[in-house]
Amino acid sequence: MDYENQAEVIKPIDIPMDKLSSDALEGLIEEFILREGTDYGANEVSLATKKQQIYKQLEKNEIKIIFDWETVSPTIVLN
Repeated sequence: MDYENQAEVIKPIDIPMDKLSSDALEGLIEEFILREGTDYGANEVSLATKKQQIYKQLEKNEIKIIFDWETVSPTIVLN
């Protein structure tokens, strides 16, 4: 097999939110919110409200936390 021309793809692993410390979870959520941008149209939404929305989406399994081997970091993605 020619390994030089094939990139090894390692699937990301799911990280249950209850396995992260509260500080780590909060930091990950804040990073996700700030990375995704702040354009919410005519109504400005506070960071606290955005964080509550993300917590609810995680609890409802609408989104999930993964560890991405390509970037060697955790991130939040659609479930």
